[in-house]
Amino acid sequence: MGARMRQTTRRALTRRSFLKASTLGGSAAALAATLGVSGSPPPEGGIPIANATPTPASGHAGMHPHPEEASGPIGGVDLSPFDPSQFLEAFDAGEVTQAGGRTVRTWKVIALNKDIEVAPGVWFPAWTYNEQVPGPTFRATAGDWVRFDFFNATPHPHTIHFHGFHPPSMDGVAPVVEPGGTFLYEFEAQPFGLHLYHCHVMPLKRHIHKGLYGTFLIDPPVPRPPAREMVMVMNAFDTNFDGENEVYAVNTVAFHYMQHPIRVQVGEPLRVYLANLTEFDLVNSFHLHASMFRLYRTGTQLDHFEFTDTVTLGQGERHVLEFTLDQPGQYMFHAHQSEFAELGWMGVFEAVEA
Repeated sequence: MGARMRQTTRRALTRRSFLKASTLGGSAAALAATLGVSGSPPPEGGIPIANATPTPASGHAGMHPHPEEASGPIGGVDLSPFDPSQFLEAFDAGEVTQAGGRTVRTWKVIALNKDIEVAPGVWFPAWTYNEQVPGPTFRATAGDWVRFDFFNATPHPHTIHFHGFHPPSMDGVAPVVEPGGTFLYEFEAQPFGLHLYHCHVMPLKRHIHKGLYGTFLIDPPVPRPPAREMVMVMNAFDTNFDGENEVYAVNTVAFHYMQHPIRVQVGEPLRVYLANLTEFDLVNSFHLHASMFRLYRTGTQLDHFEFTDTVTLGQGERHVLEFTLDQPGQYMFHAHQSEFAELGWMGVFEAVEA
């Protein structure tokens, strides 16, 4: 056992080895060869290692003329437990009832430990809300009464802290929900905008980084103009627990939207709900190629926006981006920290004629 642990530690994924593997022609085999290992999901607290089974890359793996100089996809991830393409447009409106003339929305939220695959063969021992990272995108309208019935099914204490207005007793700092415990968070959904929720138990950097976070969207009483809507949560994973991220992504899986481009129609109104939940890095960013977007900061105002193609966010910042892509073709988007992009945080919109 000791020898095996030493071998695993020696061959653990590092930032440098993941970056090297992601530039070797776009295959899971390249990643496995770089790490020199084969393996499976790690136990809680274990060190993830690569799966040596080659998985052919799809989509844009061969898009770079000089793969040794450019980053790209590194193979396939099993998307049956969590598919970022489905998460992108999944909005959870809860169980809806009426009380006293008001809409009441109720969700059941369970904290569970679960190993997740963040790159081909690269596993991360996550703490999750409802078995996914990010957690579900909860959606309500300003003035709704919202209820989150929380159950902690993990061996660690957890809470849910919501951004926005609510009584201090609902703030998710205290009481802490011990293993096996429950708590009902309920309050009026205010103000409209794009908000977050996450665990607020110390140490915060551990509980957030491990995956206990998601977006909480409160729509204005008068809806925003019609558009195709998407949620993008910028996140990252310290897979060898050295306090530095090895894998970066939007919606958890590195390079997912390179291999599975987001297909949109030319001229179609698009709205991206963008949030930064990256731990261990001071900022993250979003840059759109060949176009620009209207940026509504926090989404709490409908008539004030900036017009830009790049935005930088600290942890917890979130904004609403609106734009159209007016010519057919592939529009890349990525972090404008180049290393983040090369370590997994890049994707493509593919605009096609209607």
